[in-house]
This record gives sequence, structure tokens and C-alpha cells, in this order.
Amino acid sequence: MKFFSGFCLKNEQELFEPFLDQTDYTVAGFSYGAQKAIEYALSATQRIDRIILLSPAFFKTRSKSFLRAQTHYFSIDKDKYIQNFLTNISLPNGKIDLEKYIDDGDIKQLEELMSYEWSDDTLITLKNRGIKIEVFLGEEDRIIDSKSALDFFSKYTITYFIKKVGHLLNVK
Repeated sequence: MKFFSGFCLKNEQELFEPFLDQTDYTVAGFSYGAQKAIEYALSATQRIDRIILLSPAFFKTRSKSFLRAQTHYFSIDKDKYIQNFLTNISLPNGKIDLEKYIDDGDIKQLEELMSYEWSDDTLITLKNRGIKIEVFLGEEDRIIDSKSALDFFSKYTITYFIKKVGHLLNVK
């Protein structure tokens, strides 16, 4: 399996083992990594049977001012921004220790994350290639608008909307 990590994270795939398929033909990604997984699959020449998107970073419904504010706050105090971000991804549980998964994020990654355009055509193209796409969303996600993401992804993918969990899908 090829796994793409979330913003400011590394090697966190072990947190999502209950959702992952450890075959050579699976591509998966968490949050920002879900965007990377889709882009990888689009350009891949090797066989891919399944794409697993865990809480894909979906900001399609957010205002441009919200997106600008994120990069502004990041550039003012990167460490505080990342700490707040890590706290918010672990809500509503809030007790998930992410210390060993923290990686250094940068403004370029944040801008890429915030400006990513999820495309109907991209999902249709991958689906037409015979790739099964699964999306896992948390009802109480404090990072993305999970209901809007559900509306978008459920048209083209197998989408799981998990009640009473946040961005980390209540991993332990």
C-alpha cells in the first residue's frame, strides 16, 4: 500500500489500520494526503485497484477570506498554528497523542491544501479506470465541512459518514 500523510504529519498510517487495505494495489491518504493520493493515482502507470481517502481536506465550500486567513495566521506564528491544528484534528476526543507523528509543515503545503480543487471529472476518470474509491468522513470534524464533503464524494465514491467522530475518525 502507498500512503500519503496529512499536513504536518508523518507515518500516521498506523492510526488508520482499521480503515486500510494493505495490498500492493491500494493508495491511501489522510486529509492533505488524500489530495496527494488522488493526484498520484491520476498519473500512476501501475495497477491501482483501490483509493482510500481518510477525512480528505475539502475546503471547496469555504470563503476565500477563510482560506487567506489560514495562511496569514500560519505566517504570523507557525508553531502556534500547528499546535492549534493538531488539537483541532483530535477533537471531539481530544486525547489522541500525536507527538510521534508531527512533521514540519510549510506555507507552500498549506496553500496547496487550502486551494485544492476537488473535481468531478477526476473522480469520474478514476472510477472509469475501474478503481474503487472509498471515503471516510467524521460527522464532528472540526477541520472540514464534512456534510458538504459527503454531498460531493457520495456521488462518485463509496462514502462512510461516521457518527460522533472527528477528523482523525476517533483512532486510538
